[in-house]
Amino acid sequence: MQDLYFYFALGWEHIISSDALDHQLFILALVAVYTFADIKKVLILVTAFTIGHSLTLVLSVLDIFRFDSKWVEFLIPCTIFITALNNLFNLKAAANGNARSNYYLALGFGLIHGMGFANAIRVMLAKDQALGWGLFGFNIGLEAGQIVVVAVLLLVTMLVLQFSNIKRRDWVFFLSAGVFALTVKMALERLPF
Repeated sequence: MQDLYFYFALGWEHIISSDALDHQLFILALVAVYTFADIKKVLILVTAFTIGHSLTLVLSVLDIFRFDSKWVEFLIPCTIFITALNNLFNLKAAANGNARSNYYLALGFGLIHGMGFANAIRVMLAKDQALGWGLFGFNIGLEAGQIVVVAVLLLVTMLVLQFSNIKRRDWVFFLSAGVFALTVKMALERLPF
């Protein structure tokens, strides 16, 4: 049980800590087009991301799959700015509350994000006797952290849209353009060649 808690805390920190800006920006880009009325879609998106993240961790820990960390660190901000760019190209649908959920995109991008943490956690989990419990605890912590971030973002969106003159389309544009700019800068700083 102590191992389960240790890995839960590790998963939680992976999303909540100040070092998790890339994951937080990805969640912001995913959630930017939604409101609390879309909570079911958002939770499925976040869970698809967690599943992708988890698959990469399992494949990495079992030494089935490895990827050069320089490329992973470059690809992570690329997934974020692609998500933000998708929001910008679909502003009209987002403004009308008709944003289409792309669960496969979240799953695929989760695979890439999982590779970013795989090297660090591989050593810990490979030494651990209870590999399954470690992965389970980490993934539950990751999911819990993401749900908290989602709840905060949706609450902020609700407050902004309810208590200001900002239109939903402008809010989505503001969030997505900001995320896009930050992550293009991150990607350029992490060029692997």
